[in-house]
Amino acid sequence: MTPEPLDDDKYDTPRRFRAPDDEWFPFGDATKAAHPEAGRSPRAQVLRELMRWYMRRPGARLPERPPAGPWSTPAVTNDDA
Repeated sequence: MTPEPLDDDKYDTPRRFRAPDDEWFPFGDATKAAHPEAGRSPRAQVLRELMRWYMRRPGARLPERPPAGPWSTPAVTNDDA
């Protein structure tokens, strides 16, 4: 079932994207560090930029990466031990 589009032209129809919490939440922190002016986490903006670059769309560029931070070290799980 596809969700109804939002009235606000700024946003597209919501999509489902599955990622483990130990990647999703640090990714949000990293996007905030790279784009502090955005206020909220610009995860969706960064993912759209990455998709455009991946598909080789004209003018697309890789998204800016933040400097190394706490998100750079993978979380240790029971599977790693």
